[in-house]
Amino acid sequence: MLSREQNDLVTQTGPGTPAGRLLRRYWQPVALSEELVVERPLTGVSVLGERLVLFRDEQGRLGLIDRHCAHRGADLCYGRLEDGGVRCPFHGWLFDVAGDCLEQPGEPEGSTYSDHVHAKAYPCVERNGIVFAFMGEGQAPGLDRMDCFEAPEEYTFAFKGYLECNWLQALEVGIDPAHASFLHRYFEAGDPGRTYGQQFRDTVGEESVPMTTLLREYPRPEINVDRTGYGLRIRAIRDLADGRRHVRVTNQLFPQAICIPMSSEMTITQWHVPVDDTHCYWYALFTSFKNPTDKATMRSQRLELYELPHYLARQNKQNDYGYDPEEQRTRTYTGMGDDINVHDQWAVESMGAIQDRTREHLGRTDAAIREYRRLLLETIADLEAGRSSAGVGHTTQRFGPEAVDAISQGANWQEQWRELDRERRTRSPWNASLAASAAIEKTGTDHGRN
Repeated sequence: MLSREQNDLVTQTGPGTPAGRLLRRYWQPVALSEELVVERPLTGVSVLGERLVLFRDEQGRLGLIDRHCAHRGADLCYGRLEDGGVRCPFHGWLFDVAGDCLEQPGEPEGSTYSDHVHAKAYPCVERNGIVFAFMGEGQAPGLDRMDCFEAPEEYTFAFKGYLECNWLQALEVGIDPAHASFLHRYFEAGDPGRTYGQQFRDTVGEESVPMTTLLREYPRPEINVDRTGYGLRIRAIRDLADGRRHVRVTNQLFPQAICIPMSSEMTITQWHVPVDDTHCYWYALFTSFKNPTDKATMRSQRLELYELPHYLARQNKQNDYGYDPEEQRTRTYTGMGDDINVHDQWAVESMGAIQDRTREHLGRTDAAIREYRRLLLETIADLEAGRSSAGVGHTTQRFGPEAVDAISQGANWQEQWRELDRERRTRSPWNASLAASAAIEKTGTDHGRN
């Protein structure tokens, strides 16, 4: 458990807060690209307690600037996209992607006042369906060279969802491998061929053991956690029969992302981004190693559960997350349908808007949560003190990371799951050319690599 002071420290992320300053040192997802693929490519963005407007100008450049006009504070979400920027309808002031005021048409002829007006602006980059912004001070770091960014766009799929809770409890469910045996338990395995794009519906190993069976019948995993240059590597180890082990390797990408296996050929990288201290978005980037993603199927699956334009869950606290007691008796552990995002949403929202960590009692399977909180508190302290270790997670070296489910045999189980990952990369049409130089082929160090 944390003290009241520690809980406040890690959950408050607005401007000027220690955790807010930390998160602003990293690229933050702020929108899906599809939100700008519209007749009027402009949308409001709320992130880290700031109200902003994101737009694409006539040249295709991305701008993320203060939502409130620097003149009188009117809402630029209703601005006119024209003449190289966004123009406020109130008095016609025009701002470009850098926040520079280009025109003040109501001011006297020849006035240079616009040269002295600047809107707050943040640099943006776009990768495989997600727009990222750097909201910190100074030079922006390079974007990490991860699988989800290096894969061609056709091998990825991006989506997001809104949660009515603090960002940290949303993240912590992703680094808790033990919960999947319960929260995501299905009483029947189902047909993997009919559940494309859905987690925990694949099979594992040469024996093609259903993930649903592994999670259901082996609910007491051993959790191993190692610090790495990018954050944490988490291994959930389930002892099966005849010396076999199921090894599930997931990753915490500091400060607020996870990378987890979805199937034998697909991973999910997911960020948990504060809107404010009591709301957040999750952004997910699916990456396929084998075939181009079926974006139409994956999107239609999620639109059954999420409502545009704000990506609000259709199953939520107002309708009890679709809870059905008969389903809970016969088909799923929660009674809340098949989609694990609904299960996770119930779990994290039911804790309250901001979880009170002074009242919890962590068990042995919460090892990753303990270690992440230590890392987070240490890094915040380092940043506030001006120490260099606050740069954890910043890397431009390609590092994967490895995220796999494997069934291994014998004492060499650690190398076996690594070999499974190497084989997947070698077979990958887009990754094969990168495999020779990938840091994952080395096993001697965990710094800045996987």
